[in-house]
Amino acid sequence: MSKKILFVLGTRPEAVKTAPLINTFKKSDNFITKVCITGQHKEMTDNILNFFGITPDYNLNLMTKGQTLFDITVKALTGTGNIIDITQPDLIFVQGDTTSVFAASLAAFYKNVKTAHIEAGLRTGNKYFPFPEEINRILTGHIADFHFAPTPKAKENLKAEGIEKNVFVTGNSVIDALFEALKIIKETKEDIFFDKFKYLNFDKKIILLTAHRRENFGEPFENICKAVKNIAENNDVQIIYPVHPNPNIKNTAYKLLSDTENIFLVEPLPYPELVWLMDKSYLVLTDSGGIQEEAPSLGKPVLVLRNETERTEGVEAGTVKLTGTNTELIIKETSNLLNDKVSYKNMKQKINPYGNGTTSQQILDIITKNINEI
Repeated sequence: MSKKILFVLGTRPEAVKTAPLINTFKKSDNFITKVCITGQHKEMTDNILNFFGITPDYNLNLMTKGQTLFDITVKALTGTGNIIDITQPDLIFVQGDTTSVFAASLAAFYKNVKTAHIEAGLRTGNKYFPFPEEINRILTGHIADFHFAPTPKAKENLKAEGIEKNVFVTGNSVIDALFEALKIIKETKEDIFFDKFKYLNFDKKIILLTAHRRENFGEPFENICKAVKNIAENNDVQIIYPVHPNPNIKNTAYKLLSDTENIFLVEPLPYPELVWLMDKSYLVLTDSGGIQEEAPSLGKPVLVLRNETERTEGVEAGTVKLTGTNTELIIKETSNLLNDKVSYKNMKQKINPYGNGTTSQQILDIITKNINEI
């Protein structure tokens, strides 16, 4: 008899990293696969799932204007519990460290349903950075029954917390999604993408900026903007910034950056456009998590606009470098990569520690092998 699998996801990064796994499980006769989205990032999640050919079976539609982490947690917990009652799954998959992930894991625990955690074991060691993600993933790790760690270090992090059973190092499914997206893009006419970004001069070095972290709100984000403005004014580059809609980010970004002619502030980009733009960029400035894993697979140096990262393997491998939100350091490290060809080449050629695009198949094989445990 086929086992019933329920994937629960809520945000854009979850959709990206879960999509290749959902499609891999859907191809297997051993499993009946259902998908529930919480609606934490509704439109962005829908666009990604559509791109990968996935239609959700259930949607909690939990987001309302001005709600708090308390609201999101309660709605995701009760909503997922109701979906579990309807679907009666044998195993629930969650990915990463969002509030949707923790709430769904807790709901599964309350309903005595086993949980598999994709991208398990990431840690900064500081429960407030990133907030609330660090605690979300720690609590999820202690609930989950299967742990799919992207790297050996992530596995060691779990071991340090006493989590050793059913821990598997599989790489990160974000690389699966990246390669699949590029394949789909290349099967279409790239002219579509060049036309979309016709305002950019691709004869110049393109810098992709993404910044939205909650812990960077206020002065840290202002410092980032000051650095970006300085870089734009003192280098022959084009900087494109898909601005997160949160007012704490959007208002400051437009106030400090909109008057600089070679900085392009745009609406958040659909996943395929972001991947294509990343591929065309010279380097990336980001406080995102997934981009720290994706960009190095495309040979793009990454400067991380955070004081701490749970993806320390990239720092150790040399594919990414931490600058924090220090204006002077961001300027210094960016200028070095723009003007020192040796430094740029050295960082560009480092090996990405996050896998080779086979994570989804590895996870399917592991669950299939352990099917009697679920």
